Amino acid sequence: MTDGILLAETRSDPKLRQYDAIIIDEAHERSLNIDFLLGYLHRVLHSRPDLKLIITSATIDAGRFAEHFGTRGTPAPVIEVSGRTYPVEMRYEPDHIASGMNMDEAASYAAAQLVNERHDDVLVFMPGEREIRQTAHELRKRDHLPEGTEIIPLYARLSAAEQQRVFKPSGRPRIIIATNVAETSLTVPNIKSVVDPGSARMKRYNPRTKIHGLLIEPISQASANQRAGRCGRIAPGVCVRLYDETDYKTRDEFTQPELLRSNLASVILQMADLKLGEPESFPFLDRPEHRQWRDGFETLRELGAIEDDGRLTSMGKTMARLPVDPRIARMVLAAKEEQAVHDVLIIAAALSSQDPRLRPHEKRDAADQAHEQFKVEGSDFLSYLKIWDWYHEQHLKLTRRKVARACEKLYLSNRRIDEWREVYRQLRSLCIDMGINPEKGHNDPDAVHRALLTGLLANMGTKGETHEFKGARNSSFSISPGSALFSAKPKWVMCAEIVRTSKVYARTVAAVDTQWIEEAAAHLIKTTHSDPHWDEQSGRVVADEKVTLFGLDIVPRRTVHYGPIDPKLSRELFIHHALIDDQMRSSSKALKHNRRLIREVGELQAKARRNDLIADTQTLFNFYDQRLPEDIYASKGFERWVRKAEAGNPSVLKMTREDVLEHMPKEVTPEAFPDAVEFAGATSKLKYAFEPGRDEDGATIRVSVAALHQLTRQRVDWAVPGLIGPRIEALVRSLPKSLRRQFDANQIAGELAPIVKEDNGSIESQLASELTSRTGIKIRPEDFRREQLESYLSPRIEVIDEHGKTIEASRDLGALQAKFAQEATKVVQQAGASIERTGMIGWDFDELPETIEFTRPGSPKVV
Repeated sequence: MTDGILLAETRSDPKLRQYDAIIIDEAHERSLNIDFLLGYLHRVLHSRPDLKLIITSATIDAGRFAEHFGTRGTPAPVIEVSGRTYPVEMRYEPDHIASGMNMDEAASYAAAQLVNERHDDVLVFMPGEREIRQTAHELRKRDHLPEGTEIIPLYARLSAAEQQRVFKPSGRPRIIIATNVAETSLTVPNIKSVVDPGSARMKRYNPRTKIHGLLIEPISQASANQRAGRCGRIAPGVCVRLYDETDYKTRDEFTQPELLRSNLASVILQMADLKLGEPESFPFLDRPEHRQWRDGFETLRELGAIEDDGRLTSMGKTMARLPVDPRIARMVLAAKEEQAVHDVLIIAAALSSQDPRLRPHEKRDAADQAHEQFKVEGSDFLSYLKIWDWYHEQHLKLTRRKVARACEKLYLSNRRIDEWREVYRQLRSLCIDMGINPEKGHNDPDAVHRALLTGLLANMGTKGETHEFKGARNSSFSISPGSALFSAKPKWVMCAEIVRTSKVYARTVAAVDTQWIEEAAAHLIKTTHSDPHWDEQSGRVVADEKVTLFGLDIVPRRTVHYGPIDPKLSRELFIHHALIDDQMRSSSKALKHNRRLIREVGELQAKARRNDLIADTQTLFNFYDQRLPEDIYASKGFERWVRKAEAGNPSVLKMTREDVLEHMPKEVTPEAFPDAVEFAGATSKLKYAFEPGRDEDGATIRVSVAALHQLTRQRVDWAVPGLIGPRIEALVRSLPKSLRRQFDANQIAGELAPIVKEDNGSIESQLASELTSRTGIKIRPEDFRREQLESYLSPRIEVIDEHGKTIEASRDLGALQAKFAQEATKVVQQAGASIERTGMIGWDFDELPETIEFTRPGSPKVV
């Protein structure tokens, strides 16, 4: 059975009691499952001394294993069985590479030498497919190979037929160029010579960047010995190492186990499900570093599989039942919610298997053209569905042999598709047992991608300014050239894996929507808020929100309702702006009363030219704060509450004059500061503003064009009695210095303000006369420099149209009257026309009145 099957059986049979003996073969491969099994069996043996465990390998660290499985300080017994092998001559030839040759050139040179020297089959180890092709190319360029020499590449992406050539000797010399799969996983027949460049492409996970690397690394001594052993099985052999003996002796003795160079999420998930305790205390043969465990836990938290305390969530328990990578398990569970189980299972099975598409180097253009029909714009994942549909259509109408031929024509591996289908069948069966039933037919592509995204949150990125994408945690990557999205460059993408080879590439890519990311990563995203402020239009406190995930700006900026985020601050802003600053429409009668009261006190302030009459903001805030419920921070909530509150107590929010007015200034009386001014029988409104430096500062008389010409300078000067005293003081201070020093301006103002009268002439003439009589010094009205007076001491005149809109404003009455002389005459003529009579032949009307009053819309009465 496979190691995965035995691990699965531990759920139902934790002590493995149905077995008397267990043999673990090829233990040197040290896969994740093998290391997990070794640790698990280490524990089982303590409670089952009757169980026999046999571990076999050609290149095992026997002492290490014996010590690990020893009891009471006694190592486990080691049985060494010498294989039937022949001597292998070791040749160290580093000079080829040292002389400037590339690895493929040096390997082809050594292989050509061996086949010419020995006329036997040669096995050349190379790190990967690209290096294999380059070496084959170098060999085919050589003129001095024995006639008929076959050059046979061997790597995973070859078709089954091409791979089978390796196992069919032709009687002619052969040079087989393979990856390290030929070390132990398969035995190539008739090999009598080996070329070993001393390197292999290793898959290594980086917990910091979360990226899997496929980088070329030096092999261990154990791997080098395995390679040498390939040529001593049937006869004495020769192994040429393209490095020196010192290099060999300084290398690691054994290959680093997969456990130490992988993401440990799947191991942690299984251990938590089996309740095996803390992973870091589990008896692994080689214990991973703490940072590896930390990274594995982070991955499971990202997937929603574990709580912060390390316990499995209900989702994690379900994920543990699926014998696939936790990320893929998460996709399957999300597919249930999205009602896309059928499609996601197909894709999940594909991601757990080898890619069924073949791309032989010498036929890559033909393969690319054949695969074009399976491409889907915007998604490499959906290509799997197209391949699946095509295959099953062929399967229904063709014999098995014809299906295989059809696959061959389209550069698809029939064997890999069979493996894919088997993984799908197993996953589907498990899902049905778990109550997850696949639907019939295909689903909404968006639903499929949303489900996939839940397992690939760490594998997403956004388009940068260059051709690269910015990935999670400050990483960057490019879309693989074979992707359907290579030229499209969408704004956001997710990918099945990010791999570092010559560059960092994203493989199997699809475009995604940021809204999907927000929903899938709701438990991971970080939101920051800035600039909370009251928004009158929406009637609530809003703020700028930024949403990030793994350092990526999912939403750089958007406006959100801030109330639920920070109720306390939002309530404070609501009171300040909506209630105190009157920036909210409301049906509340109390608020209308309060606003009117504050407006009246504000007018008092303007008349008194002070800012300390209205209660300060904190006092007003306290009034509302003491009466408003804690959860009121927006207009809708306020309206709901205030309707009920006022129905029971109409005064619940009503302010009194004492709540608003700090103190009443004695100088501000209706007589001193009237709200209207009368002249020639007409009445015009007076308004006040305390805004020094602005045109509106002081008192303003609002008059129509018709009434403007009935207004006199003297009437304007006496319009606000409360300003007479300050005006007198300012006039005295405006006198030339020689005169001004004779008077106490403040005293004069206090004495004369009550006695000067409008009927006695202008303020300047009365003041000049009074000062002259008091001192004997001749003071003339023109000695007062009116232009030096502060503007607020001279009322401002606003000319309004019939709709009440201001059309001109100035403190120079004469200039205004001159400007609007024609318009005023026109108004009077129009009014006169309404009472004019012609053609009279007798006195048929009453005595003529001295005056006639008439009005115009928006204007005061005109006489």
